[in-house]
Amino acid sequence: MLSTLEVVTVVVVGLMVGVEFSVAFVMNRILDALPEDSAQLAHSHGGRMLGAVMPFWYIGSVVLVALWAGAGWNDRGTGLVVTAGALLIVSVLMSVLLLVPINDRVKTWTPENRPADWKQQQNRWARYHYGRLTVIAGAFALLAVARG
Repeated sequence: MLSTLEVVTVVVVGLMVGVEFSVAFVMNRILDALPEDSAQLAHSHGGRMLGAVMPFWYIGSVVLVALWAGAGWNDRGTGLVVTAGALLIVSVLMSVLLLVPINDRVKTWTPENRPADWKQQQNRWARYHYGRLTVIAGAFALLAVARG
């Protein structure tokens, strides 16, 4: 049973890292290459769509890691799992404190109501996102090693 939990956790966290990597290095670059109004509308739509899904994915990942750590408390690699869990908690805090407030504004913008500094706000979100991506990638690496 523990082996299945380990595999599911590594896959779920790995897919989350892949999605966030894609947002950072593929989707944002594609969207930013669109004409100004289209780029802003696409970012708003993406903020609404991913903003509805990602909280469950982040919290679900923390829960899975906590279950793994609890079920395998005496196993080799538990320290790595606990450290990965701590990193995922940091990523949730980063999301709530840094990224969500910006995303909540971005997802309501239209070409008619966006603020003059909308690009700067999106760039700030992207910088925070790179930091969060680094944190969750570190958690994923620790989980993969702990599983090994």
